[in-house]
Amino acid sequence: EHHLKGNMENHTRVTEFILIGFKSHLGSQLLLSVLFSTMCIVTVVGNACMIHIIRMESKLHTPMYFFVENLSILDICYSSVFTPKAALTFSLGRRIISYNGCASQMFFFSLFGTTEAFFLAVMAYDRFTAICNPLLYGIIMNKRLCVFMVVGSYLSGCINCTIQTGFTFSLSFCGPKEINHFFCDVPAVMHASCSDTLVNEIVMLAVCGSIIVGTALLVFISCVYIIITIVQMPSAESRRKAFSTCSSHMLAVSLFFGAVFFMYAQPGAISSPDKSNTISILYTIVILVLNPFIYTFQNKEVKGSLKKQLERK
Repeated sequence: EHHLKGNMENHTRVTEFILIGFKSHLGSQLLLSVLFSTMCIVTVVGNACMIHIIRMESKLHTPMYFFVENLSILDICYSSVFTPKAALTFSLGRRIISYNGCASQMFFFSLFGTTEAFFLAVMAYDRFTAICNPLLYGIIMNKRLCVFMVVGSYLSGCINCTIQTGFTFSLSFCGPKEINHFFCDVPAVMHASCSDTLVNEIVMLAVCGSIIVGTALLVFISCVYIIITIVQMPSAESRRKAFSTCSSHMLAVSLFFGAVFFMYAQPGAISSPDKSNTISILYTIVILVLNPFIYTFQNKEVKGSLKKQLERK
């Protein structure tokens, strides 16, 4: 038995994986490479500008912008987990990723993705308090609570990514080492394993499902209360003002949760990697690029500050 186990160990020790997502002809490889590189630069520059504007403008030192600033920092980290590697994969055909590299990519991708979901829920609560409880807003959303919510979001992300990465990499990988994706996402890596993945799928659905449903529900309930409150406002001007502070957040939220729901919260996410590949491009890149623009262009205060700083320059 011991000998057999030793044999199994030899057999299962995979030290690297090959990312075979979007392995089509050269033209589209170059196009994807340019796309990923551009998106990466735009995400970093856009979010860095957002952070700079918020830091420089004392008018924006409010709980809402404290969360937007933290969301921008998160998006920069998030995009740097996989876009540089993906760009290299498509331009130079470097499709090999080490076992540890794959595990750490999954760990950080899950960490930042989960944290983003909690951030959006926290920001929805912030808007809910501002619009439905304006008189107590300053007292409720104090500095301590804001910091606590940001740290709490990261801790929740940590718990989830530890569970996801731990469970996925406790599987054995013995056959072809190919991962049908352009980065080490949980369903794709699970699909490459030669163990029975039923328990993992249940864990993924339970944990990711409850996080997605929980945070989305919080966002949804906040939005419903906000809309009811806005509709009941006496003047058209106050309705317009209240709606404009929330519209950007609602847009960011719908994009994020819509895509995430398609990726993880439906059974069969593991069985149809091709479909999830396309959605994950939309989810990961497009949303990261759009966030700073959503919060800038939908927002008078940010636009005003941006103008002021450009004139100063």
